[in-house]
Amino acid sequence: MSEQLADERASAAPAPGQVGGRTVMLIPHRAPDVEGTMLPLDYQRILAAVRQAAGPVMARQVGEMLGVDSSVRAKLEPLRAKLVRLVDRGWLRKLPDGRFTTRL
Repeated sequence: MSEQLADERASAAPAPGQVGGRTVMLIPHRAPDVEGTMLPLDYQRILAAVRQAAGPVMARQVGEMLGVDSSVRAKLEPLRAKLVRLVDRGWLRKLPDGRFTTRL
């Protein structure tokens, strides 16, 4: 049974994709053998900002830590999308009130 689960996880793991004929790196799922250093640099910075926060943070607070102009919604939405992508891949956790925090 565990071998079957391992096979299913391996087949569901993200693989490099093609965009405009170029290979692009996708955000890997969090796993015991996957380090945060495997994430693209901007995702590493986002992850570090959430980790250094005293508690759960809103996307606006992460933007302020990273130097993003938080008064312009159009600048925050791409950041929010990256935070959600990190949640989807298991790197972060999103609370019901919309704040982000590290996984336990």
